[in-house]
Amino acid sequence: MTTNRSIITQALIDKYGFKTYLEIGVESGKNFFPIKAGRKIAVDPFLKFGALKQFFKAIQYPANFNASYFRMESDRFFAEKADKTLQNTLLDICLVDGMHEYAYALRDVENCLDRLAGNGVIIMHDCNPQTKEAGYTWAEWDANKCQGFWNGDVWKSVIHLRSLRKDINVFVLDADHGLGIVTRGTPENPLSFTPAQIEALTYEEFAANRQEWLNLKPATYFSEYFK
Repeated sequence: MTTNRSIITQALIDKYGFKTYLEIGVESGKNFFPIKAGRKIAVDPFLKFGALKQFFKAIQYPANFNASYFRMESDRFFAEKADKTLQNTLLDICLVDGMHEYAYALRDVENCLDRLAGNGVIIMHDCNPQTKEAGYTWAEWDANKCQGFWNGDVWKSVIHLRSLRKDINVFVLDADHGLGIVTRGTPENPLSFTPAQIEALTYEEFAANRQEWLNLKPATYFSEYFK
């Protein structure tokens, strides 16, 4: 099964009639613009487009006429703009693809959870780095002048959620650099790490335990879980 974050986002919107979509980490809008949802919210401090592209993408994809764009950090969006933007409505589906580091990704997920509908879904990108370099923090990646695709240590945020949140179920689809799926409910095979232990984990330890720690599932599990 070939899948990616765009495909599963749209599949969930279509299946459950989700109305409100939030994407954190939009960049050029490659994923954001084609998504069809009643209300779309884009958050990124470094949006790589302006009003002209927004207009033409709304012509190409009419769902973007109802889109809102916030050129700011996600922390600031949640602190200053989320309540006014949502106006007492809840988020149905969120894509967390912002800063690819443990603390940032964790805050994004927890902020989304605070405003997520009961049957809502959070999708996390970059949860399953395949090399030590891809799993570097940004400081390590930059210092080593690495090239290629950077996933960061988002995997630590998955371990954190699976260890410390007893009100959500989290697993990772083995597709598109690792797609974390977060829903409300009883956790499957929860972990028991403390934040200090998670912070100290190495990539080598992760690589030896990724199946268990990520609750890693084949891409086909998506249609089984959301049946």
